[in-house]
Amino acid sequence: MSASSDTSPAATGHEAAVVLPANLHARPAGQLARAAGQFSSTIELDFNGKTINPTGVLGVMGLGATAGSTVTVRATGPDAHDAVAALADVLANAE
Repeated sequence: MSASSDTSPAATGHEAAVVLPANLHARPAGQLARAAGQFSSTIELDFNGKTINPTGVLGVMGLGATAGSTVTVRATGPDAHDAVAALADVLANAE
């Protein structure tokens, strides 16, 4: 009998809610899409019953999230914690 070894990275999940200081217009949507593209985890943004993949600028803008709204960032994968932290930072500092 041989022992089986799983060397794949463990999939973990992480999530954070962010209150937006500004509307998600083109500039912050682009920053968010660029940041999301740097991670291997599956990332989602939730707002008002909609869930999108934040790697697309049009999807982010299509959420319709405005200043004062709460957006939830969720990620699952090996770098989920870092992905959520990075995207939450972009959202929290949107101008």
